[in-house]
Amino acid sequence: MKAARWYGVKDIRVEDVAEPAPGSGEVKVKVAWTGICGSDLHEYLAGPIFVPVGEDHPLSHDQAPITMGHEYCGVVSELGDGVTGLAPGDRVAIEPIFACSSCPACLEGKYNLCEQLGFVGLSGGHGGFAAHSVVPARMVHKMPDALSMEQGALVEPAAVALHAVRLSKIKAGDMAAVFGAGPIGLLVVEALRVAGASQIHVVEPSEVRRQKAMELGATSAIDPISEDAVAAIRGATGGVHVAFEVTGVPQVLPQCIDATRHEGQTLIVSIWEGEASFHPNTAVLKERQLQGTIAYRNVYPAVMELMTQGYFSADKLVTKRICIDEIVSEGFEALVAEKSHVKILVEAPDRH
Repeated sequence: MKAARWYGVKDIRVEDVAEPAPGSGEVKVKVAWTGICGSDLHEYLAGPIFVPVGEDHPLSHDQAPITMGHEYCGVVSELGDGVTGLAPGDRVAIEPIFACSSCPACLEGKYNLCEQLGFVGLSGGHGGFAAHSVVPARMVHKMPDALSMEQGALVEPAAVALHAVRLSKIKAGDMAAVFGAGPIGLLVVEALRVAGASQIHVVEPSEVRRQKAMELGATSAIDPISEDAVAAIRGATGGVHVAFEVTGVPQVLPQCIDATRHEGQTLIVSIWEGEASFHPNTAVLKERQLQGTIAYRNVYPAVMELMTQGYFSADKLVTKRICIDEIVSEGFEALVAEKSHVKILVEAPDRH
């Protein structure tokens, strides 16, 4: 079968690999759609970050080259021994977290904080940029009939956003700022609407993405190139209760902190390629908090329920659909060249 595999920085190859078969406790899925994620882009431009190179990942037992793709959905085609509650033909979204189930975080049910955390399609395994994927049954979530297959590919990034907002201190009626209106930032805007934020101020240099933020319910969308974003946010709010950092750009972190009120919180959602710095006094003198967040836990059912209510809509977020043969030129390179794209979906080979 065809699969897109990571070999190194700017070296992703579409090639033929053996079609996987499910072992005990595993499920084989005929892939439908897979999203290209910011994390995938980081691996393409500056990896390896999550990709295991030179030695196997302890949970996937895999190393580069690996089949990429972790935001995906499909149809169950085969069940391994001992799998219950699923049947061939079920439409499913994949929750691609590798967790050990025995470290202190896993024992508390916080499997996204596993000491050996990995992701299918980043840390190895049978990723979604392929015709078929095999995953442990616990990663497979049945989709409601009301959701399209394209929606299924958005469950994973929407889960990142919903988990971030749930982890934050935001309360109904509070004010928020979102720095960065890429796919996750825009999904955070929607998750903040779900949570009842009274004002959502978005900071984003791309005009297309600013427009999209307004469509999705932002109060304002500020261009940081043409105006002082912190001054604009403080002028409108006196300082927000929570600021979400979704850019991974070092100079943005102190701006997020400065945009919050006293006792405000900055939630760091990005995966970073390098270090960022801020002056500790900006936190000390206002008793502000900094909180990190990674991935999600136990939110897939809630995400899909919100999708049936119209949130996290693929129609509003998907800006391009491509086939796997175009994944480098029309996918990764397009995302590098044009910041106007929101979500690019890759259709699985032999889908029809």
